[in-house]
Amino acid sequence: MVLLATALLRRWRLGALPRPVLAGALVVAFVVAEAVPFFSHADAGHRRLLAHLVAAATLLAAAALALPEPLGRLTAAVVAALGVVAVAVATIAVVPAPRIDVWVTLQQAADGLAHGHNMYAMTWQNSPGIQDAFTYLPWTAVLLAPGRWLAGDVRWALLVALLVGLACTALLAPRAADAPPAPRWSALSLGAATLLALAPGAVTQAEQAWTEPLLFACLAGWALLVQRRRAWWAVLPLALGCASKQHLAVLLPVLACWPAFGWRRAVASGGLAGLLVLPWFVVSPGDFWHDTVSLLVSFHPIRFANTWFIAARTELGWTPPFWLTGLVVLSVLVGACVAVWRRRPDLPELLGWLALVLLVANLVNKQAFYNQYWLVGALVALAVAASPVSPARRAAAPSSQPSSRETG
Repeated sequence: MVLLATALLRRWRLGALPRPVLAGALVVAFVVAEAVPFFSHADAGHRRLLAHLVAAATLLAAAALALPEPLGRLTAAVVAALGVVAVAVATIAVVPAPRIDVWVTLQQAADGLAHGHNMYAMTWQNSPGIQDAFTYLPWTAVLLAPGRWLAGDVRWALLVALLVGLACTALLAPRAADAPPAPRWSALSLGAATLLALAPGAVTQAEQAWTEPLLFACLAGWALLVQRRRAWWAVLPLALGCASKQHLAVLLPVLACWPAFGWRRAVASGGLAGLLVLPWFVVSPGDFWHDTVSLLVSFHPIRFANTWFIAARTELGWTPPFWLTGLVVLSVLVGACVAVWRRRPDLPELLGWLALVLLVANLVNKQAFYNQYWLVGALVALAVAASPVSPARRAAAPSSQPSSRETG
């Protein structure tokens, strides 16, 4: 958090991602994949198999960087995407029914949607956790249901969402005003997509059906459309994200203060999200409010969550009051809004401020796990991907165009 805040305040810019640095990061990820145990419901043998699969994909991506540019980075990104698919396929095969309430509720909510049932009035069968609440906003279920309907598991839809988000990340190379409309890659965008695809924890995220890849796809689509000067079209993916999970609403004030998006589009995004959610609220306002608001506010702290809140309880024997945690989040949110309003940052810096707001909200929350922090990392990856390559590196940056005038 301190590093990210310092980078934003000092406007540090990552102007290049040299191949040795990218390869070194992938080698570190390879070592982590092989050496660090990860949480899984798979047996020990299958767990090692999955670890080897992730490690192999990571090492192959690093090896691909030995190819000449731009082929090397592009090949590494393709290997990373294929690795994501292979890990998801293997994980779903060896853990067809993970013992987590997230997967159970998403699966049964999809079945309920197919029969016209209200997910907020359903009771989950054989759930190891929450039994009678759908704690997400409804479009999480709507957007992931096709994975269940077409292939038997919502995790297939999450895989598609992750691939869409990675593709948007790779396409976020900045463009000059006279650049042709054809897709162009940059060294930074390909490197950011590769690193995010092979981030440690890929198996756990795929297995547990955590929904952050869906939010990532929405935010990455928003960023790509804004960069392509389609800001009003960007309202749609942002609204879908806000109608899928509650905490994305905290980003709207920051976006409202950013002149390139503006308060009108931010209000339109919130309004459209409200319209998308409205049918479920109208059908059963009490059930909807209980599942998406009151239950989460009153939910007991989970002792294995990774937050300052839990650290204070377990290490200091002190439970931070709700008003204090809310004040911390509000202070950072207001600070981000003021900074964005005054500094009028470009897209990469704006994405950094969004990441900082979510990171602080996670740290002071009663519960936050790998998936929430992964989304913060995904926003940082988007910021890296959208960063302009430094002038000294432009001639060497990969491009689909033969011209020597490189702006990606």
